[in-house]
Amino acid sequence: MPFEEARTRLCHGEVLRRLRRPSAARVPLREAQVAFESLGARPWARRASAELIATGDRANRASRASRAAPARLAELTPAELQIARLVGAGMNNLEAAAALFVSRKTVETHLTRVYRKLGIRSRSELARALLDAGIDDGLPQQ
Repeated sequence: MPFEEARTRLCHGEVLRRLRRPSAARVPLREAQVAFESLGARPWARRASAELIATGDRANRASRASRAAPARLAELTPAELQIARLVGAGMNNLEAAAALFVSRKTVETHLTRVYRKLGIRSRSELARALLDAGIDDGLPQQ
């Protein structure tokens, strides 16, 4: 049951990351991502990829940034990128906070930094910047 094994690895990696053990989380998350890709489960592979990015995985983040992402997007921290992706997909601050298990204020703080770093002023500009960078497809499917 390779799909179930990959889901278990993904859940294990998510728990480790939320317990603030990002380096330990990378191994099961990478294994889950590879398994999902080999099975053709793209939404699950994107979810594993999003978790890897949230751990600060430079290899995964670099490959994403090299796919035509503007240089300014590469300046975002993993948390800022994750929040930018959720907000760019249409979530409000409260929904993004609930999805990431953080406070609304944390989302607001990161979003303010994202706007400043990217030189934008609205959610629609954020969505457009992410779309232009090809990052619109990496949202976790929950």
